[in-house]
Amino acid sequence: MKTARTRRLGRALAVVALVGASTTAAQLAPAASAATPALQSIVPVPVSVTAAAGVSFPLVSTTKIVTEAGSAPAKDVGTYLGGVLRPSTGYALPVSDAPASVPADSIALLLSGAPSSVGAQGYQLVSTASSVTVRAQTADGLFAGVQTLRQMLPGSVESASAQPGPWSVPGATIVDYPRFGYRGAMLDVARHFHPVATVKRYIDQLAQYKINNLHLHLADDQGWRIQIDSWPRLTTYGGSTQVGGGAGGYYTKAQYTDIVNYALSRHITVIPEIDMPGHVNAAQASYAELNCNGVAPALRTDTAVGYSSLCISKDITYTFIADVLRELAALTPGPYLHIGGDEASSTSAADYVTFVNKVMPLVTATGKSAIGWHDIAKASLPATATPQFWGTSTSDAGVSTAVSRGSKVILSPANKAYLDMKYNSSTPIGLSWAGYIEVQDAYNWNPGAYLSGVGESAVRGVESPLWAETVVTPADIDYLAFPRLAAHAELGWSPWSTHDWTTFRTRLGAQAPRWTAQSINFYRSSQVAWDTGGTTTPGTCTDPAWSASQVYTGSNVVSHNGHKWTAKWWTQSEEPGTTGQWGAWTDNGPC
Repeated sequence: MKTARTRRLGRALAVVALVGASTTAAQLAPAASAATPALQSIVPVPVSVTAAAGVSFPLVSTTKIVTEAGSAPAKDVGTYLGGVLRPSTGYALPVSDAPASVPADSIALLLSGAPSSVGAQGYQLVSTASSVTVRAQTADGLFAGVQTLRQMLPGSVESASAQPGPWSVPGATIVDYPRFGYRGAMLDVARHFHPVATVKRYIDQLAQYKINNLHLHLADDQGWRIQIDSWPRLTTYGGSTQVGGGAGGYYTKAQYTDIVNYALSRHITVIPEIDMPGHVNAAQASYAELNCNGVAPALRTDTAVGYSSLCISKDITYTFIADVLRELAALTPGPYLHIGGDEASSTSAADYVTFVNKVMPLVTATGKSAIGWHDIAKASLPATATPQFWGTSTSDAGVSTAVSRGSKVILSPANKAYLDMKYNSSTPIGLSWAGYIEVQDAYNWNPGAYLSGVGESAVRGVESPLWAETVVTPADIDYLAFPRLAAHAELGWSPWSTHDWTTFRTRLGAQAPRWTAQSINFYRSSQVAWDTGGTTTPGTCTDPAWSASQVYTGSNVVSHNGHKWTAKWWTQSEEPGTTGQWGAWTDNGPC
C-alpha cells in the first residue's frame, strides 16, 4: 500500500510528465555529440552570413596579421588579436602595416572598403582560402569583427597554453552591425568589493560578445569604492566593509584609471555610478553632516534597502555631490555619469523630485550626460538624460513622458535582464525577488517593443545588471552571468528578425568548449544542448528512461538522451504555492 507521501508524489509527477511532454525540447535537451559548425555557432548572430562551400583559411605558423597602414587604432586591434591567438596556437603572428593589396596567408584589418551599411560599429569579414579580411569604418568595427573571427575558430583557440589544432576558418562573407548602439553590463562592486583583476577579467568576457559599456556600481549602503580626494573618509571608513562583514576595499584613482584604460583597450566605455539620494549609508556613516540630524549612523553589512537618504534640504548635500561628480568625471573619458536614484523609500516624493532637479545641472556642469534608474523620470528630465528601466512591469508613466520629451531609454527589466536572479529554486547563489530567470527567459523578450510608449527608436540599448549581494568570487560572477549574458548580448546586437530560440540554443551550446578553455564557471542549463566537442563519450544509463506518459513514484532519478537527471523535492516552505512535488530537474551530465 502506498504511503501518503508516495501517493502525493505520484500525482505530482503525473503533472510533471504531462508538462514534460510539451516542453521536452527546452527542458530535457540532448547533449551535442559533435562540434557545431563554426558558421552556425556565432553569438551574437550576424546580420548576414554567406558561406563559401568547400573553402577554408588555414591558420598556420607563417600566418601574419596586417593592419591599416599608418593607423594606430587598427594596429592596436591587430595586437589584441595576436595576443588572443598566440598562446593556444604557438604561432608568432607578427603584426605589421598592410601593403596596397592583402597578402596571402594573412589576416587583414582594414579601415577602408567597408560597406556603408555597417556604420560606426559594424564590419565586413571575408574569409577565403588565402586570407581573412575584416573591413570597418572605425576601430570599434574592426574590434567587433575580430570577436566574430574568434568564434569561427575552434573553442580551444581560447586556451592559455598551446593546443594541437588544426586551426581553420570557414570560407564566408559576413556583413554585420548592431541593432542598438549601447550594449552594457553592470557589475556591483559595492555590496561585495571586487579587485581590479576581477573587473579586468569580466571586461575580457564582455568584449568577446560585443558588449561596449561597463556600468560600475561604485557606492551603496554597504561600501564606498572610489577614492574622492575632497572627501577622503568615504573610502578609508566607508569602504572598510561589505555585505556579511570583511575588509571591503576600494579603488584608488590610479586603479580606477587602470580599469578605464583597460576597458578602452577592449572598446568598452566605463560608466561610473554613485547611487543617490538613497543607498548612501556608507557615505552618511563617513560624514555626519550628510545626515539631517548631524549624527553619523553605523556602517551596515546587511542587505536591507530603502532606509537611507541624503538630507535634501542641506546645502552641504549638493556641495558633496558636486565634488564627487567633478572628481569622478575627471577620471572618466566616457560621456556618462550614472546617478542611481532607485529605492529612495526614505525620501518623500516631493523631496525626491527636488533632489533630481538639483542634481541634473551638477552632472551637466561636469560635461557629462546623466543616466539614472528609471525612478528619476518622476522629475522633468532634460532630453539628454537617460532613464534605465529596471521594473518588472511593461509600462511606466514617467519613462513614457521622458521619451516624449526626447530621452532615450536603457532596458534592464529585472525579471528578464538581472543576472543576479536565480535560474531556478536550486541555484546555489543569487536572489529571486524578481522571479527565476532561466536562459530562455533571458532571451525571449524584445527590447524594441517591451515597454509601453517606448518604441525601437527610443531605446538606447540593453544592459545586464549583476548585483553582488551573493557574489563573492570570480567564479560566482561566471555562474550568474553565463550563459545569460550571451543571450542579452544577442538581444542588443542582432536584428529582431533573426530572433529564434531553437537556433540560438544551438549556437549558445557551441560556446561550451570556448568557455571551458577560458575556465569560465558557467551554468550548464538543461535547456541548452551543450557542445562537448566530441570529447565526452557517454556511458550506459542504468536509471529508468524518462517518458512523458509515465508516472514515477519510486525515485527522483531518470535517464534521458544519454544523461542522468535528478529532481529536487519541493515543499511549501521551499517553493511558495506548491503542496509538494518533484521539480527543478538538474542535468548531471552524461551517464
